[in-house]
Amino acid sequence: MNIKKIAARALLISVGAVFFISNAWALLPIQHWTEASGAQVWLVHSPAIPMVDVQVDFDAGSRRDPAPQAGLAAAVALMSSKGVTAGAGNEPALDENDLGEAWADLGANFGAQAGRDVFQYALRSLTEPDLLQQAAALAARQIAQPSLPAAVWASERARWSAAIKESYTRPGPVAARAFGTAVYGDNPYGQRPSEDTLARVEVADLQGFHDRMVAACRARVSIVGALDRAQAQALVRALLARLPERSGADCAALPAVPDAQPLQKAVQVDIPFAAAQAQVLIGQLGIARRDPDFLALLVGNHILGGGGFTSRLTQEVREKRGLSYSVYSDFSPGLNRGAFIVGLQTRPDQAAQALRVAQDTLARYVADGPTEAELRAAKDNLVGGFALRIDSNRKLLANVANIAWNDLPLDYLEHWTERVNALTLAEVRAAMQRHLQPDRMATVVVGGQP
Repeated sequence: MNIKKIAARALLISVGAVFFISNAWALLPIQHWTEASGAQVWLVHSPAIPMVDVQVDFDAGSRRDPAPQAGLAAAVALMSSKGVTAGAGNEPALDENDLGEAWADLGANFGAQAGRDVFQYALRSLTEPDLLQQAAALAARQIAQPSLPAAVWASERARWSAAIKESYTRPGPVAARAFGTAVYGDNPYGQRPSEDTLARVEVADLQGFHDRMVAACRARVSIVGALDRAQAQALVRALLARLPERSGADCAALPAVPDAQPLQKAVQVDIPFAAAQAQVLIGQLGIARRDPDFLALLVGNHILGGGGFTSRLTQEVREKRGLSYSVYSDFSPGLNRGAFIVGLQTRPDQAAQALRVAQDTLARYVADGPTEAELRAAKDNLVGGFALRIDSNRKLLANVANIAWNDLPLDYLEHWTERVNALTLAEVRAAMQRHLQPDRMATVVVGGQP
């Protein structure tokens, strides 16, 4: 049977098996070990379907970009799919079209992306041995041997620059840029690619970033699927086999990235803009993901503005006054302290009123905390929805990668619901008061009326 027929048959089996998957996934143990290369691995053996999802993470996100070259990490991720160099023996160079056809023939997916903290490769493949072996070999070439063709980068850079320029004809991106500057200042978390920074990125910079940052000894690999430990070890070794061996100083810890400095006073930014809807953003520096108050703030924010139509902000801004169709609040923690934000859109002539109501609601909530009924409802909603966070291999992988990336306990998922249920009113209120200062927030209004 040829590769395409094997892939098609296995895919049909996997689709049918999805309907019989149990939410007992949360109880599946997470295995963890370190490879001889230094790569750390987290594995959940999930045999329900003949498929595996793999995420290979490096501390090489945009916070590692040199400020004059903001966008460098994302550019390397973008170019990872544009071709690979010729390999040993008879391996020919492959361009973007060749790679696309090869992945289609295998019935597998592979790609790269860069966020604030992480540079990530992700593989999804069926576990039929021949298919998986070929998928791992092809992924290994993209990880270690990107060709980074100059003409392709020039074209992609021009397209990306044009998209950035176009985005600032809309109020949302204008507000986001101003808010990032106000909250983060010159911290790497506030860096955004621009036409100027992309113009400074050449192919040599892409190659240099890749060579410095993509190292097996710094990889954190998360795996969920129908592989046992021995099979997972073989897969990890195959994926990283083409990267140069490093040791000692070549694999020393990367320098720490400092947190942004908290605001010392309120900041107001008003930007005139002709638009049907004004954009309003309010916020400040929040927490890092490893902060011990993370779960208390998750619950507290769910009540404030993260819980949709039941949240305080929605009730006050939308339901009682009709000032906005939607309003939300959110923490965005990372390896460094990310922002806390309240956001809404409203008619320009209502922007001042909507802003005032949102600020008053936030201040009262931080001062007084939630009610017992609000706390109970938030816990019920979060705990009741927990199964939906892990109801597929891909979602479970995201949770395993979160554990891997943030050095959380291996039984973190197993005890998540009981830890949420154990939170008290006093703990939630105290956490919100420790981390939010309503009188020292940045406020950005784009398109409001004076």
